[in-house]
Amino acid sequence: MTRHLITSAIPYINGIKHLGNLVGSQLPADLFARYQRARGNEVMFLCATDEHGTPAELAAAKTGQPVAEYCTAMHATQEKIAQGFRLSFDHFGRSSSPQNHELTQHFAGRLAAAGLIKDVTEQQVYSNADGRYLPDRYIEGTCPECGYDKARGDQCENCTKQLNPTDLLQPRSAISGSTDLEVRDTTHLYLMQSQMRNQLSEWIDGKTDWPILTTSIAKKWLNDGDGLQDRGITRDLHWGIPVKKGAEDWPGMENKVFYVWFDAPIEYIACAGEWAEANGKSAADWQRWWRTDHGADDVRYTQFMGKDNVPFHTLSFPATILGSGEDWKLVDYIKSFNYLNYDGGQFSTSQGRGIFMDQALEILPADYWRWWLLSHAPESSDSEFTWENFQANTNKDLADVLGNFVSRVTKFCRSKFGEALPEGGAWGEQETALISELTSRIRTYEGCMGAIEVRKSAAELRAIWVAGNEYLQSAAPWSTFKQDPETAAMQVRLALNLIRLYAVLSEPFIPDAAASLMATMHSDDHSWPLDVSAALSALPAGHAFKVPEVTFRKITDDEIADWQVRFSGIRD
Repeated sequence: MTRHLITSAIPYINGIKHLGNLVGSQLPADLFARYQRARGNEVMFLCATDEHGTPAELAAAKTGQPVAEYCTAMHATQEKIAQGFRLSFDHFGRSSSPQNHELTQHFAGRLAAAGLIKDVTEQQVYSNADGRYLPDRYIEGTCPECGYDKARGDQCENCTKQLNPTDLLQPRSAISGSTDLEVRDTTHLYLMQSQMRNQLSEWIDGKTDWPILTTSIAKKWLNDGDGLQDRGITRDLHWGIPVKKGAEDWPGMENKVFYVWFDAPIEYIACAGEWAEANGKSAADWQRWWRTDHGADDVRYTQFMGKDNVPFHTLSFPATILGSGEDWKLVDYIKSFNYLNYDGGQFSTSQGRGIFMDQALEILPADYWRWWLLSHAPESSDSEFTWENFQANTNKDLADVLGNFVSRVTKFCRSKFGEALPEGGAWGEQETALISELTSRIRTYEGCMGAIEVRKSAAELRAIWVAGNEYLQSAAPWSTFKQDPETAAMQVRLALNLIRLYAVLSEPFIPDAAASLMATMHSDDHSWPLDVSAALSALPAGHAFKVPEVTFRKITDDEIADWQVRFSGIRD
């Protein structure tokens, strides 16, 4: 049994996330976690809300709430929506937790002791209209690299270039929109990432199995001269983790907090501490996942994220971990994703463009979205969501292939043999051929899932569903029954066992439907089909089942027409 530590990029607290966010991190992470559990492995799947920094303050200001109250309410909302999508986190934490406060301050103290933090007097933008300094995301403007006119003061989301607020062209306040800005001196702490170049380079070079997307971004930022710059880790804000060296005050930093991109990745670790506290566990219980000196040497750590987060996870966060000089677990594999676009444009949380997670669940069950998003995951390139494609693919795959198979088999058996598996005779050549094909395809499916090749995994699962339909069409028990009821009974018994097999294999993709299929077959046998022949005999003759309601209904043209109009504008 392998132990798998899995983290998804933690979503900002500033509002409900869109489907592009979902497929770029949380959903494929859940797919992998569910698969590893299904294979009998021990899993720790962690995520949290990223609650500090300017996004939280700006979002809270819009609602008129104190930022702490806003974050508490939005965390509950995001957690409820995650449950709606059946995201199987072992814990969904908060970067504002006491555990993250303590751990962030601990890392800062270790880095300072190692000589990796220094005071830097820098120029920072001050807004006369707002009467305050404007750190990172409080400033918007034009990216000097690509010309994108809505770049933020910390990063351009269009070209992913890391920025400082003073880099922006035509800067304006994100609070008031004012261009009445001036540059003043202020002192901040800087993490001396450049001193870690050789250590980071050696570490990244050793990750020969990483996806090309991850490696290319990491090496670009490491080697292009601008990527691995010393980086400010404090900000002039009130909401955040107070700047301390462990438990000690940090002279000159009394009114500052740590930069959100310093404390947010540390929440991955702190989240495990939150899990331990919430479940009555000890410190040793979470440290065995994160400390190599406490037994984490046998842990396989996989991170999931969109490509815009790769620089921070391959450079800044590892610099923090390595620079501490302590025995923390480093990531083994980073699965990164390109962007999912929406009807010819980009999804955007900040601009409210696209369909958002709460809206999606209002109109269709989670499995429809899970299947389409995962089967179209933007792995090798950007993907495009269109309503026409969504309708065509979900109707074909879920309703016509999987749902139709279940309906035909259960209804036919009820009409001819009753609501229990019939006995029938021994398997023949068709059944042997089907078992051979399924064995080959399931082994391929396992390989794709283990390698986190999401689209290939979906294609193999669909091919497994299709194989059952093709067998049923070829065997034609409704015709066989007229001449040879015993053979027809055998064919139906095998096909009914296929329903349970499909439920087991499909659970990582469509957990609600899988649970429904298991209930249909009155089975709680979730054992993985290592031996397909044995799996297709798991439910014996006489085992009761029920004819289900429609497993997947088809999405209508009228619904698509309505949704295209409904979600064509900008969300408030």
